[in-house]
Amino acid sequence: MIITLAKWIVLAFGVFIIFVGIFMLFRPKKVRATLRKASSTNFINYTEITIRLIPAVALILYSNFSKFPEAFKIFGWIMVITSLILYIIPRKMHHKFSMTSADILKPIYFQLISPFAFLFGGLIIYNTL
Repeated sequence: MIITLAKWIVLAFGVFIIFVGIFMLFRPKKVRATLRKASSTNFINYTEITIRLIPAVALILYSNFSKFPEAFKIFGWIMVITSLILYIIPRKMHHKFSMTSADILKPIYFQLISPFAFLFGGLIIYNTL
């Protein structure tokens, strides 16, 4: 039961990454504005980190059933560890990083890297099925 749930969470995560790629391609200014809001409040900060842990744990739980178990385990653990680090880092520092990143990443850059989101989301789905 838990493995089936993990599988569906991982598949949904892959689809989510593809949708993010679509937004990056067609609505890059909106994506940039969303990046600026990252960690802007305690609620947003801790909600985004907690939600990020869900697919991370699902990747780890489902890894042994995937085509490339080590890749899922490593990626899942990287997401878990970085999420735990983000819980510790002061929210304002995390928000400052998001703002600086948004300043650097012009809308055209989001459009240029959007194919990588399609590829990454597709690889997650492929590795799961």
